[in-house]
Amino acid sequence: MRLDGVRVLDLTRLLPGPYATQLLADAGADVVKVEDTDAGDYARHMPPLTDDGVGAVFDAVNRGKRSVAIDLKTDAGREAFYALVDDADVVIESFRPGVAERLGVDYGTLSERQPDLVYCSLTGYGQSGPYADRAGHDLNYVGIAGLLDMTRRGTDEAPRVPGYQVADMAGGLLAAFGIVSALLSRELGNTDGEYLDVALTDAVVSFSQALAPEALAGEDPRPGETPLAGAYPWYDVYETADGRYVTLGALEPQFWEAFCDAVDRPDLVEAHMTDDDAERAALRETLADIFGSKTREEWIAALDDVDAAVEAVYTPDEALEHPQIEARGYIDRPADGQPRVGFPLRGSAVPTGGAAEGDVPGHGEHTDTLLAAAGLSDEKRARLNDDGVVR
Repeated sequence: MRLDGVRVLDLTRLLPGPYATQLLADAGADVVKVEDTDAGDYARHMPPLTDDGVGAVFDAVNRGKRSVAIDLKTDAGREAFYALVDDADVVIESFRPGVAERLGVDYGTLSERQPDLVYCSLTGYGQSGPYADRAGHDLNYVGIAGLLDMTRRGTDEAPRVPGYQVADMAGGLLAAFGIVSALLSRELGNTDGEYLDVALTDAVVSFSQALAPEALAGEDPRPGETPLAGAYPWYDVYETADGRYVTLGALEPQFWEAFCDAVDRPDLVEAHMTDDDAERAALRETLADIFGSKTREEWIAALDDVDAAVEAVYTPDEALEHPQIEARGYIDRPADGQPRVGFPLRGSAVPTGGAAEGDVPGHGEHTDTLLAAAGLSDEKRARLNDDGVVR
């Protein structure tokens, strides 16, 4: 899974688009960030900052890329960008619908120059529908998609803000998948260039497969009442003696039986998959008492060699230092740089170093080099720089 030789022009900013192109960069693609000549990607300056004064989110999803700074609102800037497009395989943008067209960097315009271009628009709600032009962020998208409603134990609680940016990351992942699929389709001769309309909200809706059948049948899944969202006491989170938590995921009978045997409660085996509400409530109280009798680490040690589907709930810091995560090899901890979460896929021909080579690019660090390679003369590049069209 090597994308060496694929060039991506990335017009996105903040998190979803840069995450998509970070995955591509980690797989070997040459990703060129195309930023404006003012502040560039907003994430460069957003706290928390790294020791180098760069936004931590920017640092996390822009490693190994190159940066050009071009004013696309000018004719000269657009011409410079078009020169880059001539050698590109992919363009990805995250403007509101209509902005790319006003700037002259839309798929219709660029595909006339580069018919085999893969072009991806990544937005909150997509290019169509009554919400297409609305502003939004991750929390808005997961709210509309139905996920936020299911983050609570019951309807008497308020929805809880997810700890991770689910829509941003899901949308970025879907965009990366779509881009790679379109490139493959092109190579197979099935298509030439292709336009992709990716919406963050759609990506989250796609995650609803376990609940969608009920919803589409006219039933309304309620938080705390669906099998995998709180209804089953044998599939839940329990507090331990030290105020920490463990997860119990004993859906299969063999896992439940192994758990009951390990805690010396064979009398609980028959309660598995009961439909009786009172029996479930009593079982949940019993399990709460059982897990409350030991600390989190004591439970993990006690059930370490038991196939009971019991694991600890870790903080992000603990998770990134967990031996299982470390063993997978995608946590990049350079001796003289910022640690990062790298390319998460493992396989026979995927990157194994954890992250794309190189650090994050400075704003416009590669403008002159890339424009020179695109054929712009020394004189023209100097004039563009003097006029403030590029940086």
